[in-house]
Amino acid sequence: MSRFSIGLLTTALCFPAFAHAQTPIDEDIIIVTASPLSRSLDEAITGQSVLSGDALQDRLAGTIGETLKLEPGVSSTSFGAGASRPIIRGQGGDRVRILTNGIGSIDASSASPDHAVAVEPAQAERIEVLRGAALLRYGSSGAGGVVNTIDGRIPDDFPDGQTDVSLRLGASSVDAGSEAAISLDQRVGNFVLHLDGTRREAQDYRIPVEGESRILLAEEGEEVPEDFEDNRRLENSFARSNSLTGGLSYIGDKGFIGFAVHDFNSTYGVPGGHGDEGEEEGAEEEEEEGGVSIELDQQRIDFNAGWDFDGPIERVQAFGGFADYRHTEFEGNGEVGTVFSNEGYEIRVEAIQSEKELSIGNWRAAHGVQYRERDFSAIGEEAFVPPTLTKQLGAYTFHELEIGDGHIEAAARYERTDQENNASTSERNFDLFSVSGGGDVHLTEAVRIGGTVFRTERAPTTEELFSNGPHLATSQFELGDETLGKEIATGIEGAIRHREDGHNITLNVFYTDYSDYIFETQTALEEDGLPVFQYVAENAEFYGFEAVGQTEVTQLGAFDISADALVEYVRAKTETGNLPRIPPLSVLSGIEAESDRLRLRAEWEHVTAANDLAAFELPTDSHNLINAFLTWKAPVDAQNVELRVSVLNIFDAEARQHTSFLKDLVPLPGRNIRFSISAKL
Repeated sequence: MSRFSIGLLTTALCFPAFAHAQTPIDEDIIIVTASPLSRSLDEAITGQSVLSGDALQDRLAGTIGETLKLEPGVSSTSFGAGASRPIIRGQGGDRVRILTNGIGSIDASSASPDHAVAVEPAQAERIEVLRGAALLRYGSSGAGGVVNTIDGRIPDDFPDGQTDVSLRLGASSVDAGSEAAISLDQRVGNFVLHLDGTRREAQDYRIPVEGESRILLAEEGEEVPEDFEDNRRLENSFARSNSLTGGLSYIGDKGFIGFAVHDFNSTYGVPGGHGDEGEEEGAEEEEEEGGVSIELDQQRIDFNAGWDFDGPIERVQAFGGFADYRHTEFEGNGEVGTVFSNEGYEIRVEAIQSEKELSIGNWRAAHGVQYRERDFSAIGEEAFVPPTLTKQLGAYTFHELEIGDGHIEAAARYERTDQENNASTSERNFDLFSVSGGGDVHLTEAVRIGGTVFRTERAPTTEELFSNGPHLATSQFELGDETLGKEIATGIEGAIRHREDGHNITLNVFYTDYSDYIFETQTALEEDGLPVFQYVAENAEFYGFEAVGQTEVTQLGAFDISADALVEYVRAKTETGNLPRIPPLSVLSGIEAESDRLRLRAEWEHVTAANDLAAFELPTDSHNLINAFLTWKAPVDAQNVELRVSVLNIFDAEARQHTSFLKDLVPLPGRNIRFSISAKL
């Protein structure tokens, strides 16, 4: 770390602030994602956060990755406006599970960063982010973390009124974008009908500089322009999406049962070129024809139920989802290039035991089983993965013991994963066992300390095992390795929190040691004009921290003034060197003024230069972004109407995201003025 970075870190840690929460998060909010034994945010031992309310509206973007990228420990793949997936503590792809109401997104987003996640952030009521050993409930594909979008498509409670309607209209300047979202909950006796729809359109977005970075131009031996600023549009960065959902629930005295049908489609461009641009003639031809675009369609059916009982089992809950996903990539001339399809389903059933009083404290427990199946295929010139079938069966158990001012948690999971290559009929089978344990204690009324230890196992994915072909979106020829074994992680995470009237601060620190960590490494070979990337397994370690906090500053007339800050850092390396695309240290700090009807916020985001590089990886310059937000709430007699205006990247600064494959070709958007109006009727 540079001296400047250390200075920023020291300053932020000495400043009593809490995670850029903007408006304070309700510490009593129940986190439904982490465990069947639902606990409040304040009771969570480590590594959990919730994005909701004003903070969610400020961050809302067209993709789940861009919406969450300023959450503690989170960055994104940032593959243009249409595709962006969360990265948690440097982990991405199959190691981060993306859920909708507790069931996987059932798409192809983990296979490639240019594949969009089939999740609509605009309908989210809240988004829960789990860092650390969250996989015990959701399987080994959540080894790096879990993101759960909760959107109310299956109502589990009656609406406040007989009919609840929510409307939102928005517009943005940087991409001439527009957005509309509507949802309705209608009570009819013991039934609740839910309907929602969303439409979003955005043109090519404006960038403050040329697409190619100075670093890339210098690496290629090209002349760097003296006046680098160009104020142009990024070609082929458009995005459009539509979604429709209908749900119906029966809600009784003891619980509920419901289902939902969802249709999602998206069309977006893949910016930054596609394929081997070293051939000048090919590049000119592509420019004349237009860039590669992607059309994504998903039809999905979800089921959810929970019922309370008297006796040793107090509640049984079930979750299920089936989806038919299709993703078509069109070349610049409009011809179909590659078609990806994924037909899959997931079922999870959990039984929660009644609380028992033991001699040493109160004991709670829950047990569950889960089954997932994924039938994946890719047909066309970019079919770098053969048709594959994945089956996963898991069983898990969670236990909690309350002892005075502290509590202890323990969990275990067994999982059987079968990976089958339908093209060659080869098959790999893995038996996986994972355990975790932890606890926390209140040292004083204001100070709480906790920690978790874990040992988890993950099976290699079908992409890691069977890849063999060109992947033009990332300019790689990918080679899997059918001999790869399971990946074993042993880790520890600790947290200390100080919370009392007026301010709070949380520090999370983590360390994970991997045996046979699976990743892609660039070789000296070329195939089809692309560098060959080989999946290999090496011992690795990840470590870092998140420090977050908030403090009340003063009262100025009708306004309460507060300040907040976030500092996060992760380091990841193997026996032979650094891992690629690991986010550098970043700082986010803000100041906020809020009255009954008006909320004003200004914030500064600083990301340090990325210099801990993998082989063949280029560094990324540091950047600073300044954002401002204004929210006006209508008078009391119409308090459910809100107007929002925000200006992102006020000074039109150049910013490139080190975690993106396209960071040297595609800068982040320039100055963006956003406006929205929302109402709840």
